[in-house]
Amino acid sequence: MQKESDCIYGLHAVIEAIRAGKQIDRLLIKQGLQGALYHELMTEVKAHNIVFQIVPVERIELVTRKNHQGVLAWLSIIEYQYIANLLPMIFEKGEDPLIIALDGVSDVRNFGAIVRTAESLGAHAIIIPEKGSARITADAVKTSAGALHSFPVCREKSIVRSIEYLKESGLRVFCAGEKSAKSASETKLTGPSVLILGAEDKGISRELLSLADDQIKIPMTGTIGSLNVSVAAGILLYEIIRQRSL
Repeated sequence: MQKESDCIYGLHAVIEAIRAGKQIDRLLIKQGLQGALYHELMTEVKAHNIVFQIVPVERIELVTRKNHQGVLAWLSIIEYQYIANLLPMIFEKGEDPLIIALDGVSDVRNFGAIVRTAESLGAHAIIIPEKGSARITADAVKTSAGALHSFPVCREKSIVRSIEYLKESGLRVFCAGEKSAKSASETKLTGPSVLILGAEDKGISRELLSLADDQIKIPMTGTIGSLNVSVAAGILLYEIIRQRSL
């Protein structure tokens, strides 16, 4: 359960936080809310592309029963970036970009572990969608061993459009899944690339699979047919780095 101490509430407080440049991680707005301040809030929300949900007042009052005025927000622990701003800087350094995209990975500890591994093995950034992804919580930061404070996380409105942009920029797209025909070690993983990992229950969406240059897997010989997504991320990133070092 999200805590009252982790959030801000009230129309004035949330409007001023946005105007002060604070990044809003999540915003809940009561169904049927009206009035001048509400319209002022929505103007700021749209201008800053803030993700919000319209919810019953009971959802807000699960967190706080103070004078919330129908508005509840959580500030981002980290500063999100945009891949379109980040990618040119990677190329300017003369480096081959290595980007990780997470499609529906919602467990905060898995997410934190993936960030820790990505930072340790030299990846450049992680892309997550605005909706359907793990929230950046204190648990995620702890599991990342603090890497979330420095490693770029790009929260994008459409992960599909982000992958299309990366392909247009010359990156090869690799989707990971246990049903793939080729093993990672049999696939050329060098050069500018993006590795897509999906949620353990649903895997990678068809839209993203259709953008893949290759679908790769980790060979399994045991009776369990799949790996935890953070473990899979570590194995695949190691293989990419191994091939790049040859």
